[in-house]
Amino acid sequence: MFHAIASIAAFVAISVALFLASRRALRQPGSHGFYRFFAWECILGLVLLNLPVWGNEPLAPHQLASWFLLVVSAWLPLHAVRLLKRIGKPTEARNDDALFDFEKTSALVSSGAFRYIRHPMYTALICLAWGAFLKQFSWLGLALALAATTLLFLTALRDEQECLTHFGEAYRAYMRGTRRFVPFVV
Repeated sequence: MFHAIASIAAFVAISVALFLASRRALRQPGSHGFYRFFAWECILGLVLLNLPVWGNEPLAPHQLASWFLLVVSAWLPLHAVRLLKRIGKPTEARNDDALFDFEKTSALVSSGAFRYIRHPMYTALICLAWGAFLKQFSWLGLALALAATTLLFLTALRDEQECLTHFGEAYRAYMRGTRRFVPFVV
């Protein structure tokens, strides 16, 4: 009972923080941040659902796969944000309230993880969702992981449209040489 109450309280508190961080994007339902918010909510629910079993059977194959995905999900966004800030040269001149400051890039980033995939941060969130799901199978967990993946796919599609509008033909050429989420695959 205590775990259920604590999980609900954590879900509400973290959801409020995510809502506040996403409030500008939520006012623009066509923005990539709109879909991303709901993906975050699915992932949050998934993490809280499986949190009680994260330490169970630490060497089981599903746990090892889970930890691999979770490590990738931690490293990729740190790497991506660093590149976006250093090479993307964010600027306030890109006046789009739905974007976080580090997303307001003035230069196309095509090095590091961006050399192979267009959306390393969404890939990280997909890895987080499936890493959390692999902690323990449940139908609710599967539904949340699939919903998060679908929402992140929609986020990426919308983000690509925004980048095409902003960067034009340079982004179209970049799209031809990269994959959306997984190098050499998708």
